[in-house]
Amino acid sequence: MKNTLATLTLGVAPRDDLHPLLLEHLPEEQIAHFGLLDGLTPEEIEQRYAPVAGEKVAMTHIEDGSYVLLSAARVEAALQHLIKELEHQGFETILMLCSGEYKNLVTDNAVLLEPYRILPPLVDAITGGHQVGIMVAREEYLGEQAYKWRTLASKPHFAVANPWKTSEDDLIDAALQLQEQGADVLVLDCLGYHQRHRDFLQKLLGIPVLLSNVLIARLAADLLV
Repeated sequence: MKNTLATLTLGVAPRDDLHPLLLEHLPEEQIAHFGLLDGLTPEEIEQRYAPVAGEKVAMTHIEDGSYVLLSAARVEAALQHLIKELEHQGFETILMLCSGEYKNLVTDNAVLLEPYRILPPLVDAITGGHQVGIMVAREEYLGEQAYKWRTLASKPHFAVANPWKTSEDDLIDAALQLQEQGADVLVLDCLGYHQRHRDFLQKLLGIPVLLSNVLIARLAADLLV
């Protein structure tokens, strides 16, 4: 059985926080993982992707729990180059493991799954007229997230909780804040949120909690042949 699905992350592949989740829905022998920072030293990352003052940046979570800031324009150019390479290698589906917006990514024949583009209409269809609360990992994402989710039937509420912290206090506070604002459906919209976060919050709040990772993984699984 050949590899037909390539996952593509801004950081180093495979993402330890995502790989087990993907395997719940996808056969491992059909998946290969790629990251823009694979094999690069901190000095090489700085040389290739360091942003200049005032430039739009992308952030990626790395293995030691910290973040690295990257030039969004350089990242997009590198992503496009890698996407073309993956198509040339024969991958039929490419799954982006990042939630940011990249407007200029294209493929010739492969299916490109971009969470930024796919998730809002999918969640809107699932939630109907319900009030959606959206949880994100960092405050810096809020502006982009408000734009991303602007097409929902009802304007969503937002809260911030870092999924990589060992304590659940921030997660609980953010979830309760969203529920107090009237949210009756929660969306955990960061690749760092796990199924355990979803299960914990659904039990705590007693309302549906959607995990964006799961929605995208299931969609990718349906495309494999």
